[in-house]
Amino acid sequence: MSAYEIAHAYETVNVLRRDGAAKIELNRPDSLNAWNQQFGLDLKAAVASVADDDDVRAVVITGAGRGFSSGADLKDMGEGHPQTPEGRPDVQRVLTERYHPIIASVRAMPKPVVAAVNGPAVGIGCSLALCCDLIAISRSAYLLLAFVNIGLVPDGGSSVLIPARAGHARAFEMALLGERVSAERAVEWGLANWAWPDEEFDQRTDELVARLAAGPTRSYAGTKRQLNNRLYRGMDDQLALEAQIQQEMVASGDFVEGVTAFLEKRAARFSGA
Repeated sequence: MSAYEIAHAYETVNVLRRDGAAKIELNRPDSLNAWNQQFGLDLKAAVASVADDDDVRAVVITGAGRGFSSGADLKDMGEGHPQTPEGRPDVQRVLTERYHPIIASVRAMPKPVVAAVNGPAVGIGCSLALCCDLIAISRSAYLLLAFVNIGLVPDGGSSVLIPARAGHARAFEMALLGERVSAERAVEWGLANWAWPDEEFDQRTDELVARLAAGPTRSYAGTKRQLNNRLYRGMDDQLALEAQIQQEMVASGDFVEGVTAFLEKRAARFSGA
């Protein structure tokens, strides 16, 4: 099996190719691949490039370094981040213009997309993993819907993706408690397909993606259309609702306290305001 070779190096994301397979590598390892403005632009471009390339027959998304993705980079919400007239971060605009097209493109892509969760997948990083068709997770990794811990609500489609995969009970548990879901539990709950030992993870992921890239691409595309229609009908409307409610949360006192506590590395003292 040949090695992947760089096809395009964006500032924060790499696209690699091997035969009919493409690998999208999230590449901000010093921040555990947190999403800042440049990252969102690069990932959107990378996903679009492999979606539009007929020579790509299967895609894998993974993270460089120790993490898959730690979610939104809270340090990016200051200067340079779009602001509302009231001076709050305009997360609704960022979600709608930058992040939702990524999630929608992965779901609509007429080829299988694998999430290779090699480390923590948190917040929007968790949403990115869960929007893929198949999910492999390393034994030391975990999923975390961390929004509630800073006074926010799920976004990136996770309010659709988690109920579709794991049911209502697990969705409420993850969204309201904001606790880690281990690799083994993720498989048990239906959030992931496989939990593989760390030392075998890269090889087994490569074998899976190679198998998909050699498979019946049109059949895969038809299957995705069927399951998308059954499981994710109305997803665009739900993404819009997520963005609207998230903007409401950003205007809350609890969000300010949550972010302040996070940056100060202390427990948040929420007031319900």
